[in-house]
Amino acid sequence: MTGALVVIISILVILILAFATWFLAMKADGKCPLCMIKAIGRKKLTIDLSDVPDYENGNKLPIMGWSSWNTLRHHISEESIYDSAKVLVDTGLADAGYQYVNLDDCWQSSMRDEDGKLQGDLETFPSGIEELCRRINALGLKMGLYSSNGSHTCEDLPASLGNEELDAKTIASWGVEYLKYDFCHHKKLSGSTPIIEYIDLSRKGHHAEYTLRPEKAKFTGRARVVKAKDLPTGKGIGYLNHGAGTATFELEVESGGIYVMTIHSNKNWINFKRYMQVIVNGKLYEAHFPSGHSFSPDARLQIEVRLRSGENTIKLCNPVVTSADSEYIQYKRMGDALKNASKEWAAYTHTEEKPITYSICEWGWGNPWNWGAKAGNMWRTTMDINAGWHSIVSLYRKTLKLYKFSSPGHVNDPDMLEVGNGKLTPEENKSHFTLWCMLAAPLVLGNDIRKLEDGSKKSSIILSILTNNSLILIDQDPLVKPAKLIKRSGGVDIIARPLYNGDIAVCFFNNTGNKKPVDINIDELCEDEYLGFRRSNRGYEIHDLWSDNRVNNTKISTGVPKHGVKVFRISN
Repeated sequence: MTGALVVIISILVILILAFATWFLAMKADGKCPLCMIKAIGRKKLTIDLSDVPDYENGNKLPIMGWSSWNTLRHHISEESIYDSAKVLVDTGLADAGYQYVNLDDCWQSSMRDEDGKLQGDLETFPSGIEELCRRINALGLKMGLYSSNGSHTCEDLPASLGNEELDAKTIASWGVEYLKYDFCHHKKLSGSTPIIEYIDLSRKGHHAEYTLRPEKAKFTGRARVVKAKDLPTGKGIGYLNHGAGTATFELEVESGGIYVMTIHSNKNWINFKRYMQVIVNGKLYEAHFPSGHSFSPDARLQIEVRLRSGENTIKLCNPVVTSADSEYIQYKRMGDALKNASKEWAAYTHTEEKPITYSICEWGWGNPWNWGAKAGNMWRTTMDINAGWHSIVSLYRKTLKLYKFSSPGHVNDPDMLEVGNGKLTPEENKSHFTLWCMLAAPLVLGNDIRKLEDGSKKSSIILSILTNNSLILIDQDPLVKPAKLIKRSGGVDIIARPLYNGDIAVCFFNNTGNKKPVDINIDELCEDEYLGFRRSNRGYEIHDLWSDNRVNNTKISTGVPKHGVKVFRISN
């Protein structure tokens, strides 16, 4: 036996022994080791959402407006925001549909106020966010804000993790109607859950009135009663980790109300955070077990829950298997808080509700199109856009594949528009705007719209692109069914989307460096089930949405300039 082989065998033996030691240690800690292994490297959602209703709040159509980030970044102020809002009105952009004025990162102070609430930067927003919102509303516009689902925003300012309900109530009280919720400083929820020794329930100031013991639970999956020799009772509920199973109790309560739930569990054998969901009569409560030192073997954690008089169902579980599971839970947490906050504020003030459109800015890492409709109104399909042609095309191609996931109130978001930014040519600006309309994407301007009042030829061209009403009608079509790829022909994408009145929109997109001829027989499009377009024996009305020319024909033959588009609305 060679020396190299001896080394290899020795390493394998060490790895096997280490794995066996870990495996047995996990079992001794009440964990399902196989369930933990299944989670490694996976991003796909494993939580069953079949019984979860779609998120119903906010805009039904893709929003239109302007965002501060691309132009102002961290140098924003109430003056620059208000001046930009006025430009939306003065240039006719507001009349064209651009209604939202969205403050991105850096609107907030690095300090929360004395009540723990977010507040505007004390130097650059001296009048406060509520007053700025009032002024923007007075222009006939809506205001949006920004936060992150991590400990801090992308610019390291206070974010909303752990403060979701408070922050939602705060922005609802200001009159805000949009929230972009970013992904910076994200803290993944743990798939690990401690052994649950028992649970006490009591009203504040009272001793335990009810106790839930492991042997009284009904189990699903791998969850079960396990031995826990270090705990005073010597046993507890184990195998709740990584979606392994659930434990459910039925509890008869004499008097309903708010109860303190004291969860007795084992401590970490290593120093890391753990997590569990407590679902009481269908309402979700979350238990976050801190990391800590195991000087003593048992620990207790308290949360408040609402019980009702009579029979109550209490379920314990941890559905977090993958990073996507964690992201869904955390984004839905804020979405639910926003929905409740806008309703509660309207009821409290006896005013009309201002639903808050909720933007999930998760960058597409956890495939949010699979779960976004259950958590919010729109979800980023990609990382941030920039004012480069390659970036625009890359984001278009990725989002184009996701056409099946959009619906009214739930849309794919390939990020804001770069029309008017960078070195994009007039043709590229026109193509960018057209493609976003075909994708049923939010039309959020990212350029410095204050420059559109300078009277220059460039500004005139940009305004004419952004206010093309025929294309805006495509983007804002009530079906909210984005374009799909029909075919590629000679380097030209032929994409099409169905429209509410039975028409279809067809776009030819040429990403090559040369002008390209292209044609299509419209009868071919009638064969596509997604488009649902009726065949006609009399030809079709074909409306060129950039030239405004109209013809009646059975086919389209045209030339498409480099990095250019031709787009048509076709009617029977």
